[in-house]
Amino acid sequence: MKVEDRNIQDAVCDVPNSQETGERGFALVKYLILGILFGIVFVKAEIISWFRIQEMFRLDSFHMYGVIGSAIVVGIISIQLIKRLKIKSIAGEEIKIPTKEFRKGQIYGGFIFGLGWAITGACPGPLFAQIGSGFTVVIITLLSAIAGTWVYGKFSDKLPN
Repeated sequence: MKVEDRNIQDAVCDVPNSQETGERGFALVKYLILGILFGIVFVKAEIISWFRIQEMFRLDSFHMYGVIGSAIVVGIISIQLIKRLKIKSIAGEEIKIPTKEFRKGQIYGGFIFGLGWAITGACPGPLFAQIGSGFTVVIITLLSAIAGTWVYGKFSDKLPN
C-alpha cells in the first residue's frame, strides 16, 4: 500500500455516519430545524450560560450535573432500545452501533476537553447557541475548537490514541 493510499484510508472514520443513501438540498432542512430547536432548548435550560458552567466546575450547583446526567440516562436507554428493538433509521436502514475499545488517549483528550470547557465556559454543543444568542466573543472559542481539531488530525498518528 502506498503512503498516499494509507493516509487517505487512515483519514476515514470508522462509522461517522453509516447512512448508505445520501441526502442533498431540501432534505437537509430537517437537520437545520432540529438544530435550531436544540439550540432553543439549550438557551431555555441555561446550558449555554457561562455562569452555570462555572458553577458546575466550582461544585456550587447541581444544575449542569443534572442536565448531563439526564442526557447520559436518555442516551443509554435510547441505545438499548435501538439495539434490542432493531429500530431503523428514517431512511429505513439498519442502525449499526460498533463496539469501541478503550485507549489511554481518551483520558488525555478528556482532560484537555474539560480544561478548555472550564476556561472558555463552552463545549462544542452550546457554541452555536451561544453565538446565536449574541455572545459573539464565543466565535474565538469556535475557531479555537476548529484549530484544535485540525491539529489533532494533523498529528494524530504521533499521539497516544
